[in-house]
Amino acid sequence: MPFAVGSCLDVVVWFNDRALGDGEYLQPQKLHRLLYLAQAYFTVAYPRSKLMPAVFVTDDFGPIEPNVYQAFAYGRPHMLESNALSETASHFLDGLWRRFGNASAEQLTRKVAQHAPVMEAMAKGRGEEIPFDAMVAYCASEAAQRRGAPSVDKVIRPRMLRSQSGKAVAVTSWTPKGVAGR
Repeated sequence: MPFAVGSCLDVVVWFNDRALGDGEYLQPQKLHRLLYLAQAYFTVAYPRSKLMPAVFVTDDFGPIEPNVYQAFAYGRPHMLESNALSETASHFLDGLWRRFGNASAEQLTRKVAQHAPVMEAMAKGRGEEIPFDAMVAYCASEAAQRRGAPSVDKVIRPRMLRSQSGKAVAVTSWTPKGVAGR
C-alpha cells in the first residue's frame, strides 16, 4: 500500500504548524489522537493507500505513534525543514483539522477510546499494537453508523474549482459504486 506522505513527522509538523497558525498549542495527546484519526480516515477516503508509515500502540490514555512519542518526548525537536505534502495529503489534513481541530485533547481521547480496535488493544495492555485494518474498518462502517462518528464526506470537503464560465464548482475524485464502503 503506497504512502501519501513519506514520514509521519511531516504530518506532525503540518499539525503543529496549523495549530500555531490558529493560535493554539497542540498538546501531545491531541496530536496523537489526530494522527490516529488521520491514518484511519485517509484510507477510507483513498482506498489502497495509507497517509503515512506509522504504527499505533496503546498508552495509558489511548493510541500513540511510538516514534513520534519518542521524538517529541521533550518538546518539538529542532527540524531544519519538513517535506512538502502533496496536495491530496494537505487537503485531507485540512479537512480533518477543520472537523477535529477545535476538540480538546480530552474530547478526542474520549472519542477515540470508544473505537472498538482501541478498546480491544487497550484491554490487552499498554504497548499493544492497534491493527491498521481494524482502524480503517471501524472508521468506514461501525463508527459512521452506530457511534455518530462523521462519515469521510464530513471530514474531507470537496475542492472548489472554477468552471469555464467562472462558476464555483465542488470537485471530488470519482470512485465507482461499491468500492471501500461508499
